[in-house]
Amino acid sequence: MDGGFASLLVAAGSAAIAMASLLWALRVTDGARGSIEVWKTRVRELEDKVAWADAVFGAFPGVVLIWEDMVSDGDAEWGKPRIYGSPLALASLLRFSDSAVAAEPPVRILQGLSLFDATDSTGASTRLAPVLGRLRREGAAFSLKISTPDGVFVEADGRTAGARAVVWLLDAGVRGVEDSGIRVEGGREVIARDPTAFLEMWNAAPFMAWRVNGALKLEWANPDYLDALEAKSLDQAITRNLLLDQGATDLARKAIDTGEAQEETRSAIVKGERRILRIRVSPVAGGAAGIALDVTDSEVARDLLSSQQRAHDETLDHLAEGIAVFDAQKRLMFHNRAFEQMWNLDPAFLQDRPAHAAWLDYLKEKRKLPAHANYAEWRARELALYQEVSDMPQDFWVLPDGRMLRIARQRHPSGGLLLIFSDITNEVSLKSSYDALLQTQKAALDKLHEAVVVFGLDGRLKLHNAAFSTMWKLEQGALEDDMAYDKVVAACEKLFHDKAEWAKVRARITDPSPEARTEYRGEMRRSDESVLKFLTRPLPDGATIVAFQDITADRRVEDALRERAEAFETADKLKGQFVENVSYQLRNPLQAIYGNAEMLAAKVFGPLNDRQVEQVDSIIEASGNLSKLIDNILDVAMVEAGNVALDLAPMDMYEIITESVQMAASKARDTEVPIRVKCDPKIGAIDADQKRITQVIVNLLSNALRHTERGDTITVSAERIDDIVRLTVADTGKGMAFDQQARAFDSFESGDRRGAGLGLALVRSFVEMHGGWVALQSEPGRGVTVTCHLPAHAPLSGPPPAPPTRKAA
Repeated sequence: MDGGFASLLVAAGSAAIAMASLLWALRVTDGARGSIEVWKTRVRELEDKVAWADAVFGAFPGVVLIWEDMVSDGDAEWGKPRIYGSPLALASLLRFSDSAVAAEPPVRILQGLSLFDATDSTGASTRLAPVLGRLRREGAAFSLKISTPDGVFVEADGRTAGARAVVWLLDAGVRGVEDSGIRVEGGREVIARDPTAFLEMWNAAPFMAWRVNGALKLEWANPDYLDALEAKSLDQAITRNLLLDQGATDLARKAIDTGEAQEETRSAIVKGERRILRIRVSPVAGGAAGIALDVTDSEVARDLLSSQQRAHDETLDHLAEGIAVFDAQKRLMFHNRAFEQMWNLDPAFLQDRPAHAAWLDYLKEKRKLPAHANYAEWRARELALYQEVSDMPQDFWVLPDGRMLRIARQRHPSGGLLLIFSDITNEVSLKSSYDALLQTQKAALDKLHEAVVVFGLDGRLKLHNAAFSTMWKLEQGALEDDMAYDKVVAACEKLFHDKAEWAKVRARITDPSPEARTEYRGEMRRSDESVLKFLTRPLPDGATIVAFQDITADRRVEDALRERAEAFETADKLKGQFVENVSYQLRNPLQAIYGNAEMLAAKVFGPLNDRQVEQVDSIIEASGNLSKLIDNILDVAMVEAGNVALDLAPMDMYEIITESVQMAASKARDTEVPIRVKCDPKIGAIDADQKRITQVIVNLLSNALRHTERGDTITVSAERIDDIVRLTVADTGKGMAFDQQARAFDSFESGDRRGAGLGLALVRSFVEMHGGWVALQSEPGRGVTVTCHLPAHAPLSGPPPAPPTRKAA
């Protein structure tokens, strides 16, 4: 068909040119009337050729479109072709232009046919519009077979003729040719055999589907589409031309124009709600068909997954461990900051997503990998882990800079590997130090005589010394590391089987409450008659130390001392009874002696010579001293027995001092030792037992007189300091040795053997009964000073108050 029509075209063109030349010649040769007949003959010949060409065109069952010149990029898409052919062929092709928008018949035919599928001479699918554009721009010839919706095929051939572009269009139905040789293959054959079932399938599809014609008018839609656009029926949707939105319309136009499927994912309003749709529009015969999938949930899940992935990456970025993820192609796909800092890697190197092997080579070049005798073999083993299906091994790398890393590997969902690098240098160092400290502590504990055992908060044995096994008579190896508390107790129960006491100890070990985490003390009397004292104390790390001490010997000593104290108490009671009995037994004969001596001194039985008078006076003086001694002995016995009660009443301190001095003045005259009083008469009164305070002063003066000689002096002074009255008796006698001062206030102690030593003992007892205290100062050869501190208001009972501090003058 191509060669015959080309010749026909050339002949028609030649005829047209010849006719044009004839007319021009007639015009320019108007003056050459002689040659008119020649030219008329030529015109008739040309008219015959034109008529022949028209007849040929009219006999051709298709149409011919001719473009006079080639098109540039800025020209209209379809141009303005001239059309040749029979009216029948023109009418048959115009029936495919229902979707066309142009007014000119040739352009309408082209627009209509460009909406249908076509195959080229190689069998590839294409459309009329793109190949026609290449013909007009580049002169690229084509031969197409266009499939129309009603099963009719249109043949289209395009060629160039000089500067012209020519396209032949032939409707196979018009020329009466049944294209029985063309078979619909595969799915088209099925659709052609049962189009109703195919349509029902699309109506039941769980997504929107629709079809538009070349004029972008809705032709069909499935129920999901109608429901989404809230259309009551398909007819209503077609009548109102309800399209999804302008974006879907633009996609359909682009698909028709380019002959290629268009796809995008975006939001759209569906049933009044904004949803995310994945829209795909494909060019089909007569227009375009589209489907829209509601991917809102999947997109929301994708966004959620993406946000979780970002949060996961940010979390990994804050970890101290270095994290690196290599994909299935063994290229780095993720790393955190710790990984980059741990290996001191160049950011530019990491940005290139290096391969696992390249990363290892980089570290080896920088001398950052552990030393290996055969690096290539080690590297191959590392890379072979990508094919490992079992659990990944955990390695420890000792780096040249002294760091130790723990490397954990696991399979990544992407098919690659996840590597976790932990710097355990400090951990290993601390563990080593801890183990060394533990051994040191154990060695130190083994040197102790006390039994020591340490339990963790979980109630398991952490540490014990050799003394523990010895004290509880345990065989070697009976205790194991991390041994449960109950098992340790079971090994010790043969010596102490009080389960309640063991439970109390357990509570201090395993109970984490603040009330239980306190020190606990107790004793265990074991079946072998031994006694252990134990103590539990919580440690800062949560563990609890339990220490045992064998106090069997101490308890025996305490028992002995207790028995001795009881014996002393019994002896003291016997002594008191003895003293009291002896005192009463001595008082009766003493009274007889004293009475008879006074009768002799009064010369009742006659006059006495001087020697007899002197002897009688000695008897009277000795009887008086003995009477006082008996009184003191009785007072001491009563004080020690706790049978002395104070008769407290206000008393003037100055009067008591003067009266007591007068009582001792007669003996002072005998020794020619003056007694001086230094006391403010307005010193005031105190609450005290007048009898006992007088006895205190007299005893102090008697003691001073025994230690003074002619030329010495005795001074009695008193002063009030706040609520304390300080009474002082000082002498300038021979003083007291330092070793005697500590025993001066003990009963039956006398420094000069001239007394029973009860005076100062009674002084201290009576002063302390008033809530005061006594102090003694003396140096050999410089006299003795005894100071009694008496409170202004004596308490009924209780210990003496603390000594006051003298105010600065």
